Amino acid sequence: MLKRLATVLLLLFAIALQSCGGGGSGLLSYVDPYDSYEFKYPNGWVEVQVPGAADVVFHDIINETENVSVVISDVPEGRRLEDLGSPTEVGYKLSKSFNAISGDDSNVELVSAQRIDIADGKTYYILEYVAELPSGTRHNLASAIVRRGQLYTFNASTPEDRWEKVKDLMKQSVASFKVS
Repeated sequence: MLKRLATVLLLLFAIALQSCGGGGSGLLSYVDPYDSYEFKYPNGWVEVQVPGAADVVFHDIINETENVSVVISDVPEGRRLEDLGSPTEVGYKLSKSFNAISGDDSNVELVSAQRIDIADGKTYYILEYVAELPSGTRHNLASAIVRRGQLYTFNASTPEDRWEKVKDLMKQSVASFKVS
C-alpha cells in the first residue's frame, strides 16, 4: 500500500512539473484591444503605471528594473516602416532616444538589427542594444512596426548582469509582439 501511494504521488509530481514547463513556459499574454497589439511577458511580472510616453509597462516584482513596455508614436500618414529607414538606420535613430530619456550622452551600442517579414504582409524590425547608462549597463531588445500612421515599439530591458539568465524569456517576449 505504501509503495502504491508513493508511486501515485511520484506520478502526480511529475505531471505537475510537466504542466509548469509547457511551450512558451513562463509567459503570460497581454492584449490591448483598443490599440490593437498583443505580447507575452514573463510570469511573475506586474503592470505598473509609469509617467511618460509608454502605453503600458510590466516589470519583474523582484528585479524591478527588468521590464517590457510599448511606446506608440505618430508617423506621417501613409509611411511604412521601410520609409523610416533600414533596420540599422531605424535602430540608430531609436538609440538616440536612450540619450533623450537619460538626459546625457550615454553610450548606446546597436548590437544587431534585422528585418522580419510576416506572412500577412507586415514588417517588423528586431533591434538589440547594449546601453551604458548612469544607472548601469543594460541589455535591450526591441520590436518595431508601423501601422495606421503610428510607430509601435515594444522594448524588453534588463541589467546586463542578468542578461544571460533572462535572454531566452526576453527574446520570446519580443518575438511574441504583434500589431493587427
